Amino acid sequence: METFQQIINGDKPVLIDFFATWCGPCKAMSPIVESLGKELQGQARVLKIDVDKNQALAAQYQIQAVPTFMIFKRGKVVWKKAGGTDRMTIMQQIRENL
Repeated sequence: METFQQIINGDKPVLIDFFATWCGPCKAMSPIVESLGKELQGQARVLKIDVDKNQALAAQYQIQAVPTFMIFKRGKVVWKKAGGTDRMTIMQQIRENL
């Protein structure tokens, strides 16, 4: 199984959705994130990370609100957005980093 570091250091951009199961806006964003994952299959990776189950990782990336979206490219953060956002904004950021 790949580690988080191996995934974000790969050649493809990685969209991370830091979420919590109790978070209303996170639940609202979930179908959008899932559809992006299907649409971008093979071009980019999409991961959902539960901040309650991965507290060390959330602290490492200074996640202070959920949802928080991040795009990594070759291990570096190229985009970060806290709070809900629209599908087009996320897609545009991913395409800019393909």
